[in-house]
Amino acid sequence: MKKDSISCVEACLNCYTACLDCANENIKMASEEMLDCIQLCLDCAEICNLCARFCATDSMHSKRICEICADICRSCADECEKHAHEHCLQCAEACRTCQAECEAMA
Repeated sequence: MKKDSISCVEACLNCYTACLDCANENIKMASEEMLDCIQLCLDCAEICNLCARFCATDSMHSKRICEICADICRSCADECEKHAHEHCLQCAEACRTCQAECEAMA
């Protein structure tokens, strides 16, 4: 695996776990106002997981997956930054890092 792929995989996996944690915490809150945040976090977790796998195998399609991942990470971070919850802020930070790594790969 290439060096730049390694940092992207690490950022994707970190974002994956942060998004799942954020979604789970939001579900526990059982607040209707958090539904968009929950959905974006679940979407972001899935694309980050996929992106990590594509980058880890140096797939010829990893650049295209990274472009999509960066877009979804940006959307998730934008949503999470609307909320003052610690888990949302941590998720937004992980999303911004992943977005930057994916943009560098794309």
